[in-house]
Amino acid sequence: MKIPFVDKWRNRRPGSHGQGLARVFEDDPGAVAELFAECELLRSQASGAGLELDDTAASLTALDQLLPRWRDDPEALPWLGNDAGLYLGTVIIRTVPGASWWVWPGGRPVVRLASGREIPVVEAGLEWAVHGAPGLSQVYAEAAEF
Repeated sequence: MKIPFVDKWRNRRPGSHGQGLARVFEDDPGAVAELFAECELLRSQASGAGLELDDTAASLTALDQLLPRWRDDPEALPWLGNDAGLYLGTVIIRTVPGASWWVWPGGRPVVRLASGREIPVVEAGLEWAVHGAPGLSQVYAEAAEF
């Protein structure tokens, strides 16, 4: 399958690590948002536990209540945490008015609220995956207040 924005990202110049995603985001933010929303590993883990992720705040609460079996696999933790952060961001974007994705030039995705506040969702997802706190629903609640 040929996906133009992925081709641009892959063909970035050496030494521009991280800048490719920011550049692609500028070109096609909708496609990048779709890519962020996939969260395949997280969705698979949740499905295996009988939970369907429907991009709602209630699904974040349900994720917080799952038994964290993924902590038994240290290789999967960073990937799952990344997915959890991107899923958290996706829920915020889809349910909090004025929220949008923003990708810093270094390639770090954050959610920018209408107030201008930025939420480092990937970092929040990693903390959740490793430590269980703060809960994804807690980060969402704080974002929804603004």
